[in-house]
Amino acid sequence: MKLQVSSQLAVFAMVELVANSDRQLTVAEIGAKYGASSHHLAKVMHVLGDAGLVRSIRGAGGGYQFSGNARRTTLLDVIELFERLGPSGQDVGAAGKGTSEGLTLHAVLCEIDDTVRATLGSITLATFSGLVSRQRTQQPAPRPRSTSYPAANR
Repeated sequence: MKLQVSSQLAVFAMVELVANSDRQLTVAEIGAKYGASSHHLAKVMHVLGDAGLVRSIRGAGGGYQFSGNARRTTLLDVIELFERLGPSGQDVGAAGKGTSEGLTLHAVLCEIDDTVRATLGSITLATFSGLVSRQRTQQPAPRPRSTSYPAANR
């Protein structure tokens, strides 16, 4: 499954805001971490604000804060603000349209879509933040760069 950049940025921003609930984060801070333009991220934050998941704090030291419930807000809640998940149906001119094989393939694809929705709907922001924390602690330390070069094959 591939998510649009806006959906990915929304999930990343929400994780950052949940992890830093004691302070406001600016669009520039979040964008710098994920290599996103401030302009694109500002649009994402606006959508999240309209949905009531974040609140904007203006002025010096301002930024965004998470305003939802991390134990109830799911990845599906966030992602669906930016893209439609679910059965996309067959194209009008799709190969196999109207055949048993085509109908069966459509049923299988619908089942996959339902599984994706169920999975994303079962993972809360709190759970996802915990998974991120565990991933950080399990990552091996970066190996120091070697200054010697391997001998060339002759």
